[in-house]
Amino acid sequence: MLRNAKTLEGFDILATDGPIGPVKDFYFDDDAWVVRYLVVETGSWLDSRKVLISPIAVHDSNLGNRTFSVSVSKQQVKDSPSFDSDKPVTRDGEARYAGYYGYLPYWAGSGLWGAGLYPFALFPGDAGAAPGREQAVGAARTGVGLEEEAQLQAERERHRNPDPHLRSCSAVKGYKLRATDGQIGTVASYLVDDQTWAIAYLVVETGHWWNGHQVLLAPQWIFGVDWSDEAISVGLSLADVKGAPAYEPDMPWSRMLDTSRYQHYGRTGYWSGAPGRAIER
Repeated sequence: MLRNAKTLEGFDILATDGPIGPVKDFYFDDDAWVVRYLVVETGSWLDSRKVLISPIAVHDSNLGNRTFSVSVSKQQVKDSPSFDSDKPVTRDGEARYAGYYGYLPYWAGSGLWGAGLYPFALFPGDAGAAPGREQAVGAARTGVGLEEEAQLQAERERHRNPDPHLRSCSAVKGYKLRATDGQIGTVASYLVDDQTWAIAYLVVETGHWWNGHQVLLAPQWIFGVDWSDEAISVGLSLADVKGAPAYEPDMPWSRMLDTSRYQHYGRTGYWSGAPGRAIER
């Protein structure tokens, strides 16, 4: 299921022994475009310290109550390695974090998360699951086929490097999206797969040139990011974008819309022959 990251901000994180605090931001790696950490504001119980919670620990979500339940305790969070939210999270820091919780490192393997696609497989006790089982379980949870999952994994592998940089989703909001012949608009939000935590689309606000329509652009279509200039480039023209299906947040999601979007841009969808994901906003 795809969810708009904007709606996930403010979700309360529930540890095994009580609430930790609300989600304030997400860190994604800028190579595979996958959310690697939830940034959580702890509040008065931990001097309002910001802590990182990995999707590896998330085992349940409740849209009605706006909560994520995680398989860690408040004491574990209290004693976890600290980080400075004003500085980049380093790979050494991530290694210390993974070692503290006993997680296998997500970057150790050719899959989206280690050797597979789903973060839950890296949780202690689950990490030894055979790749086929992990993939089958994940497919059952998301309602998609194994062929789709294999194609998604292959696509992500093409965008992987051994030492990706983590970026703040909040900080990248407002980045300019550039077509080959002008500016498309700015990043407004993200659609995130709630099982793999991959960013499936950037939600782009087009502004005055197209009456404020929103469009969706997949990270796989990006060919360059100028982080210093806060600009993202895609190999599409303004006419290409204007001719694409507009993103209507209140419109029920369907694979037909997804397919028409990819076909319009001349891209091959990774879901070939498989049923589609639902989307929550």
